[in-house]
Amino acid sequence: MQNIEALLLQRGVTKEDIIDCVYFLQAQYFDHLDKSRITYYVDSVLNKREVQQAIATGIAIDMATEARAFGSDELQEIILNDEGLYGVDEVLAYGICNLYGSIALTNFGYIDKIKPGIIGKLNDDHTTQCNTFLDDIVGAVAAAAASKLAHDRENLV
Repeated sequence: MQNIEALLLQRGVTKEDIIDCVYFLQAQYFDHLDKSRITYYVDSVLNKREVQQAIATGIAIDMATEARAFGSDELQEIILNDEGLYGVDEVLAYGICNLYGSIALTNFGYIDKIKPGIIGKLNDDHTTQCNTFLDDIVGAVAAAAASKLAHDRENLV
């Protein structure tokens, strides 16, 4: 699997963007949450094979959609426009969250609704590239890392 961070960067997402999202999700639960500590949890999620495969799959679908090489015109337009009732992008993101438990799923639901930082930028950008899968994938990675952090809270306080 190619370097997943390089693939994310190619699509405009840095690891720092994901760290900021984890901080957004967890800062209120820690007296002194250091972003350098969050890096460990983000790296842990990004290094998991299943997560890398989900990221690569979602980005490949977004890129194929941009190239108008995805298949049927109807499905192509649904993905390109990130139609509200199209939920396959969320289902792929749930696959990441399911690896990390119920806190990851609830974090994902919240971050997907609020869309802070890079997630909102990706969600709102329909002109330079297709981000239908990418915004949800980034949210799921952040939610999973936040879940791991939350589970370790007692050891960190």
